[in-house]
Amino acid sequence: MAQIVLFHSAYGLRPAVHAAADRLRAAGHTVHAPDLFDGLVFEDIEAGMAYQEEAGGSDELLRRAVGAVAPLLAPVDGVVPELVYAGFSLGGSLAQNLALADEKARGLLLLHGTSDLREDAATSIPVQLHVAEPDPFETEDWLNAWYLRMRKAGADVEVHRYRGAGHLFTDPDLADYDAEAAERAWAVALDFLAELSELDG
Repeated sequence: MAQIVLFHSAYGLRPAVHAAADRLRAAGHTVHAPDLFDGLVFEDIEAGMAYQEEAGGSDELLRRAVGAVAPLLAPVDGVVPELVYAGFSLGGSLAQNLALADEKARGLLLLHGTSDLREDAATSIPVQLHVAEPDPFETEDWLNAWYLRMRKAGADVEVHRYRGAGHLFTDPDLADYDAEAAERAWAVALDFLAELSELDG
C-alpha cells in the first residue's frame, strides 16, 4: 500500500487530521502527519494564518515540511521510497510543492487547497483535488488556471467539486463541515490511493 505524508491546514494538527490519518491507516496505508506548528492548534483561520506569518511565512513552513519529509526519503536497501503527498488547504499547497520537487513521488492528493506552479514545472504524477464549489480560497478562475498549468506540466489531474460545501468540509469540528460531501470525498480518495498502490505492483 501507499506511504503517505499528510500535511495539516492553517488550523494546525487538529483531531480531524489525526482521524484522517487513522482512516487511511485502516485502509492499509502508512501515514505520516507532521506537525508544522509546534503543537499549536487554532479555532479560527485568522489565528492560524497570523501564526504562519509570525513563524516566518510560507517559506518557513515549506522549510519545515521539507525537513519533516527528508528522513522518509532515505534509501531503504538502496531504494528511495516513493511517497504520496497529501494535505488539507494550506497543507495541500505544501504537499503540491514537495510532490513536484520529488522525482520519485507516487501521487498527490489535495483536499481543499492548491499552489501555484513554476513555468518550468514538469511531472507525470497522478493528482486528485477535492474542493468546495464555490470556495473563497480556491476561486473558479484560479482553479481553471491551476488545472491548465498542471496539465501543461504533465500531471494526470482529477478535480472533484462539492457544491454547497464549506471550504474545509472534511473537518467535523468546523462550521464548514458537510458530512455527505466529506464521505463522498473520502470514498473517491481511498479509491485513488488504492489505484496508486496497485501501480507499485
